Amino acid sequence: MLLNVGLALLGTAVGIIFGAIPGMTATMAVAVFLPMTYAFSLVPALYLLLGLYVGGISGGLIPAILINVPGTPSSVCTGFDGYPMARRGESERALKIGITASFFGGMISLIVLALLTPPLARMAIKFSAIEKFLIILFAMTVIAALSKGSMTKGVFAGFLGVLLSLVGELSMNNRMRMVPDFLKDELRSGFQLLPLLIGLFAIAQMFQEAEKGMQSNNLDEGVTVEGARKFSFSDFKGQWVNVIRSSLLGTFMGILPGVGGSAASLIAYSQTKSFSKHPELMGKGAPEGLIASESSNNGLTGGALVPLLSLGIPGDATTAVLIGAFLLQGIQVGPLFIGQNPDIWNQILLALVVCNVLMFVVMFFPIKLISQVVKVRSARMYPVILLMCIVGAYATRSGVMFDVWCLLLFGVIGFVMNKIGLPTAPFLIGFILGKDLEKYFIEAVKGNNYNLAVFFQRPIALVIWALIVIFLGYSIYDNMKGGALEKMGVKD
Repeated sequence: MLLNVGLALLGTAVGIIFGAIPGMTATMAVAVFLPMTYAFSLVPALYLLLGLYVGGISGGLIPAILINVPGTPSSVCTGFDGYPMARRGESERALKIGITASFFGGMISLIVLALLTPPLARMAIKFSAIEKFLIILFAMTVIAALSKGSMTKGVFAGFLGVLLSLVGELSMNNRMRMVPDFLKDELRSGFQLLPLLIGLFAIAQMFQEAEKGMQSNNLDEGVTVEGARKFSFSDFKGQWVNVIRSSLLGTFMGILPGVGGSAASLIAYSQTKSFSKHPELMGKGAPEGLIASESSNNGLTGGALVPLLSLGIPGDATTAVLIGAFLLQGIQVGPLFIGQNPDIWNQILLALVVCNVLMFVVMFFPIKLISQVVKVRSARMYPVILLMCIVGAYATRSGVMFDVWCLLLFGVIGFVMNKIGLPTAPFLIGFILGKDLEKYFIEAVKGNNYNLAVFFQRPIALVIWALIVIFLGYSIYDNMKGGALEKMGVKD
């Protein structure tokens, strides 16, 4: 247990650093440190990775409050009120309010995870290959449909990931005949998950930062003015409804695959403004806005794990990376996971409690020291991360240089995708789910004499089709509305 807590502390501290440096994310932190899990069994590895996840999400509030630059996408609303508070000399108060709200959000999401995941998994056990195929299709549709303004790109990126995941599969059908001869041996087992995800989220980000010149993210001199009001827990007086509402919103937005922390944060913030007694103060340094943003984005941590552990579907890019940890240990997440691995399930819940407590302790008390992380120059940080990425990719299959070239290849692909506006999260989730998508489709049609009508005959299948149509309809409407507003010169 001491080892587990030590790894959770390491992961939480490193995750906070990654979240606090603009340009780095929780996903990047988990991807970079995933190779370290080779040295541990699954439980210690989960303590490390969940610490990175919780710390990475929480750390984004530091630059959002101090320099008005969200450290992570989920911290986009934190700066709306946190930065004005810092400008009037209340930076320490704003930071501690955000940290405390993050802790409550994480714990509330943990309760939802513990209550919701087992019954959802029990229901999913009854699914046949037909429902499993449609669930995976629904997950990919939701990712695309809720990518506002980029539905077509989201669909394309998701199915491009599916296409790449099938390289090397079913080679008896001559699927490899279009591959050049010198690559056939290398690709017979397909592209490996670890080099792909590290390339997409770590190497691509380094290319982007290099393009900008690796400039230092120094604190604004006016932010750290002392004086004004200090933090006390009375700042939460009258805010508990806000905390619970925002945490639950974040949790349930996390359950929807691909929605993301920025959407959860924006919805929670807008709801808080609607219910506020003084909405005119929101955006000018109101603690309730800061509380809403931080409790909602940390609510994601438990919410995103619900579809992962009950259905085997990643809730976001970071949980997609976490699938890699389970696969490396030979464990398949999905409906049977909790029943077959009750000890690991209990350890996951315990690990989330430990990581949230450690996050609060590590950030709350030495916050003045932690806040200096935003002064670290990217040019000093990225060479170390690059070396870790290369070593991790090389070790994926115990020393295959091809995986290092794939790491760099997918780094370039991720960089180009960001340039042309293709979302990388649907691509990664499509890659992870692609093999199962094909597997369940083949099982379903083979077991029903190749009759495609079988996908429309079962009641549960019809419900899933209805959900797919609803989300696609919503996305089309949202895109049309956004296009109309853009033509009128109005920003949505």
